[in-house]
Amino acid sequence: VQLQASGGGLVRPGGSLRLSCTASGSIFAINDMGWYRQAPGKQRELVAIFNSDGSINYADSVKGRFTISEVDAKNAVHLQMNSLKPEDTAVYYCYADVSTPTGGGKIYDYDYWGQGTQVTVSS
Repeated sequence: VQLQASGGGLVRPGGSLRLSCTASGSIFAINDMGWYRQAPGKQRELVAIFNSDGSINYADSVKGRFTISEVDAKNAVHLQMNSLKPEDTAVYYCYADVSTPTGGGKIYDYDYWGQGTQVTVSS
């Protein structure tokens, strides 16, 4: 399974960016899918995620500014980021918990990460 992320870049404070992530490969089902970020010198943190029960979680710091959406048929999620702040600067990683069929006919859940895309908010 591969997660292909795109959409990062440089934007001024108050601006907007849209991140996209598409999962491909041997996928039986996608359970959780969303975005984490890691700023220099800090731990990786959750930004927004679709949970397997259909609920969505956002980090408190992005509520009201970021919106996660999904395209089930394309195994994709998007993250619309508005009113960006310098503190949003980080490498953003797409994440998915994927049920993957094996050659033995069993299905296992694995965590997958995308390659990371840089978001820089600066004037």
